[in-house]
Amino acid sequence: MKSLLLLVLISICWADHPSDNYTLDHGRVIHIQAENGPHLLVEAEQAKVFSHRGGNVTLPCKFFRDPMAFGSGTHKIRIKWTKLTSDYLKEVDVFVSMGYHKKAYGGYQGRVFLKGGSDNDASLVITDLTLEDYGKYKCEVIEGLEDDTAVVSLDLQGVVFPYFPRLGRYNLNFHEAQQACLNQDAVIASFDQLYDAWRGGLDWCNAGWLSDGSVQYPITKPREPCGGQNTVPGVRNYGFWDKEKSRYDVFCFTSNFNGRFYYLIHPTKLTYDEAVQACLQDGARIAKVGQMFAAWKLLGYDRCDAGWLEDGSVRYPIARPRRRCSPTEAAVRFAGFPDKKHKLYGVYCFRAHN
Repeated sequence: MKSLLLLVLISICWADHPSDNYTLDHGRVIHIQAENGPHLLVEAEQAKVFSHRGGNVTLPCKFFRDPMAFGSGTHKIRIKWTKLTSDYLKEVDVFVSMGYHKKAYGGYQGRVFLKGGSDNDASLVITDLTLEDYGKYKCEVIEGLEDDTAVVSLDLQGVVFPYFPRLGRYNLNFHEAQQACLNQDAVIASFDQLYDAWRGGLDWCNAGWLSDGSVQYPITKPREPCGGQNTVPGVRNYGFWDKEKSRYDVFCFTSNFNGRFYYLIHPTKLTYDEAVQACLQDGARIAKVGQMFAAWKLLGYDRCDAGWLEDGSVRYPIARPRRRCSPTEAAVRFAGFPDKKHKLYGVYCFRAHN
């Protein structure tokens, strides 16, 4: 009897239910509890991908099914891509696919499609990237009652710059700040973009709007007028303010452009109106602030000549610091918003490539 009891106990110990499993690509195996665990897994091989305006990018996403759970059922697999808003409170539809039915939404129409590299590939290809494409995207795969998601961040190469209009500093509400950036071939920057710029050395003592509705400013060299000399470097946060009534500057973001930015060689100095016409006569348009910052940061454009820009400001880009031309640092130098009738400056032009 003792031998029989021992045999029964041993049998019970070896009778634990084995977990079902299914094989992934590259020989990986995921083990799933048949009764309570997930039967569908969605993964992004990279949490962040990088590109630039005008480029193409693939947002990676793959899904893995438990064949024991789904078998050869008739459930159609639905793949849905959405973009998370900067405050993460909403999702914007980008692309949906179910069988032969596929649909792109809004500004993504004609620019997005599934890569389809394998039966379990839900990766999304975005072509001709815009500044607005920057952000976080969610890949959701649904089969029957099962669904899972993965999030991928799309980062763009570019430059953050502080901006205020001719009216002066602290004159923009949130909506006016958004439009001000758009007018200068840019978009309002995100916190992550401003943080990266701060890590790259951006120091600016005026608070500006960011895309999430917060107001912040980056300090690399603490000093009394900018939060105090004894404070640590960082991105100072004013918090969230009334988007209609509160007024600040703005931080804008721009990226690579498809065209030529240049200083127009002209025999005389120009008024603002003459500068606009001179660029038109050269087959171009007067350049925007964002185009100057992109040329300076991304192309190393350097010119020690102050010139008119589209917003009526006068600036010049210095990539190689030298005496009488930004001796201490590489920067886009700002000469202000002079009287547009003054014949004291040249002009920077931009010719788009078709």
